[in-house]
Amino acid sequence: MVLKNIRHRLSPSIVVKQQQEEHSYWRECQRTYTFQPIYRVTGSLMAIELLTAVFHPAAPGQRLSPESYFAALDTTERMLIIREQLELLETWKTKFIDSDVVASVNIDGPTLQAVQHNPAVRQLIARSPWVRFELVEHHVLPQEELVAQMPELGPLWLDDFGSGLANFSALSELKYDYIKLARELFILLRKSEEGRSLFNMLLALINRYCKGVIVEGVETLEEWTQVQNSFACAAQGYYFARPLPFDQLEALPLTLA
Repeated sequence: MVLKNIRHRLSPSIVVKQQQEEHSYWRECQRTYTFQPIYRVTGSLMAIELLTAVFHPAAPGQRLSPESYFAALDTTERMLIIREQLELLETWKTKFIDSDVVASVNIDGPTLQAVQHNPAVRQLIARSPWVRFELVEHHVLPQEELVAQMPELGPLWLDDFGSGLANFSALSELKYDYIKLARELFILLRKSEEGRSLFNMLLALINRYCKGVIVEGVETLEEWTQVQNSFACAAQGYYFARPLPFDQLEALPLTLA
């Protein structure tokens, strides 16, 4: 808010220059990729989520917000990253096929719509039936008719339900295979007995819109036990693993001990 007020008092040319400098800063940033496993409540490995770590060359040890990074890029730039991520995952296709595991990739609405006009990315997706796209930034959703015109996309997932604009209005706009419940909402509902009861009712309701709910941000045995005793189908979080480099994917346990 303070930054916006300051900009309001600055001349338009200075504001434009600052915006250009900010964009240049984010474009100079570099990316590395890790993953985090998703386990079914039965203990079997269901999926991995590809995660993006961002840093600026001037401070390689300082991790930056991936959300801010992607927000600073235009659709063309984000599409190049999607292609990069798909090409990385393709090198691990044998692992996904042999283990019957899928890999999820975050994508925002405008980029998902742009896929329609990118034959190279569509071909990559068609060669990767074990990829699942997690839709984020739900204020700009593709139309269901548009998604239907791209059968290679496969089933869509909804990311971070209960966070920001990912709410019940999003559930009625597209059909999702799995819906991920945001950690913020999970923790909020754990704070009281009433909230814990509501947690189960909420999961039962969300299940009407999809095949299953994945609870994000599970960090303790107590939280994992609660998820196992709920209507959730799977969970993800530090309890199972912190983000791991892809060279550890081969050794990832297919079943929890």
